[in-house]
Amino acid sequence: MAYLNEKLSEEKVFKDPVHRYIHVRDRLIWELIGTSEFQRLRRIRQLGTTYLTFHGAEHSRFNHSLGVYEIVRRIIDDVFRNRPEWDDDERLLCLCAALLHDLGHGPFSHSFEKVFHLDHEEFTQAIILGNTEVNRVLKKAGADFPKKVAEVIAKTYKNKLVVSLISSQIDADRMDYLQRDAYYTGVSYGHFDMERILRVMRPQEDQAVIKHSGMHAVEDYIMSRYQMYWQIYFHPVTRSAEVILTKILHRAKELHQKSYEFRQPPVHFYSIFKDEISLEEYLRLDESVVMFYFQAWQDEEDNILADLCRRFMNRNLFKYIEFNPNLQMKMWMELTTLFKKAGIDPDYYLVVDSSSDLPYDFYRPGEEEERLPIHLLMPNDEVRELSRQSEIVESISGKKRTDHKLYFPQDLIDQLSSKRKVKEQILQLLKSN
Repeated sequence: MAYLNEKLSEEKVFKDPVHRYIHVRDRLIWELIGTSEFQRLRRIRQLGTTYLTFHGAEHSRFNHSLGVYEIVRRIIDDVFRNRPEWDDDERLLCLCAALLHDLGHGPFSHSFEKVFHLDHEEFTQAIILGNTEVNRVLKKAGADFPKKVAEVIAKTYKNKLVVSLISSQIDADRMDYLQRDAYYTGVSYGHFDMERILRVMRPQEDQAVIKHSGMHAVEDYIMSRYQMYWQIYFHPVTRSAEVILTKILHRAKELHQKSYEFRQPPVHFYSIFKDEISLEEYLRLDESVVMFYFQAWQDEEDNILADLCRRFMNRNLFKYIEFNPNLQMKMWMELTTLFKKAGIDPDYYLVVDSSSDLPYDFYRPGEEEERLPIHLLMPNDEVRELSRQSEIVESISGKKRTDHKLYFPQDLIDQLSSKRKVKEQILQLLKSN
C-alpha cells in the first residue's frame, strides 16, 4: 500500500497547449502513462472525422486524457485539499480514473461503436480489470484498486463526489475537451473561464458544487458547450465523413458475411464481424490499422466498397440537404425508388443522419437516466440547482435540439447522362426541399 504515496524523485512535466504544463509526481500515474494500452490512445483521434472539416483537429485521446488528469489534479491538490468534506485517501483513485477514463475508445470512436454495437466504457473497464499492463500497474496500489477505478468510470463507486469529478454536467472531462477541441479546431466557441470555475468549486457529500459568485463563469461554460456541439461536433461536413465511414464498415461486414474474396482480407475485423471480439484483438485496433484497410480497399472489385473508400481517403464527401422525417418521408421513399432505377444503391448512397443534444438538464423523477445537475452554493450555505438561479440556463434547460440531414452523392447523380429523366426527377426532389 506504500505505493499509493510513492513519488518520483523528480517531477515530470508534459508541455500542453491548453494547460501549459501537465504535472506528474506520483509514480503510479507515470507508470500508467507508459503502458501499451495508454500509449495506444496516441493512435486514436479525439474528434474522429472532424479533421476532414477542421484540418487542425488531429489531436488524440492521449492528449485529452492527460488534460483531464491535470484538471482533476488541480482540483484535488489546489482546491479540495484539507477541506473537511474531502477525503484525501481518494486522491490517487481520482487521478487514475481521470487518466484512464477514455482507455477503451476504439478507432473513430463513436462511429465504430455504432456500427458494431460496442461500448467504449465497457472496454475501458475490461482493460482496467483484465490481463493488461494497466491492471498490473494498478494492482501495485492494492489488489482491489483496479476494481475501484473501474467502479468510478462505471459511476457505481460508493463515493459519488469522486464520480462527479469525472462524470457530471460540469466535470473535468468536459472542461478539457471543450477547450482542447476549440484550440485544435481554431474556433473561439469552447473558451470559458476554467480558472474561475476551479477557484469556486467546493466538495460536498455527493458532488462538487460551485459557489454562487461563480455562476456567470458556469453560464459561459454551458453556452460554450452548446456552441461547440452545433458548430463543431455536429458540423454537417464532419457528419458526411462519418456517414461514409460507417457505410464502409457496414459494406465490409456485409461482403465478409457473403464470403466475398477480398484482395486485402479484413483479418483485423474478423472477430468483430462475428460479434465475438476479444480484449486482445480490440486493443490491436487503432486508426492507422483502419486507414490501412481503407487505403487498400480503394482497389477492391466491389464497386461500392472501393468507391466509398476513395471518397473517404480523398475527401470526396456526400452533399446534404435539410430533412424533416416527419414531413418528408414520402420524398425520401420516392428518392429511394429513383436511386434504384438509376443504379445507385440507396442503402449506401441515400442516408438520413440525425444529431441531437441536450445542453443542460436537471433530474426529473421517473426518467430512465438520472442527470446530476449543477448545484450552486449560496452565501447562506444553502445548495440550489443552477437553472433556478440562472435565467440563461433556465432558458435552455431540458430543451433537446435535434437536426436531420439527408446525404447523397451529387457527383454520381450528375453523371447519370444515359438516364436523363431519372436524373431530372432526382434533382427536382432534392431541390424541392
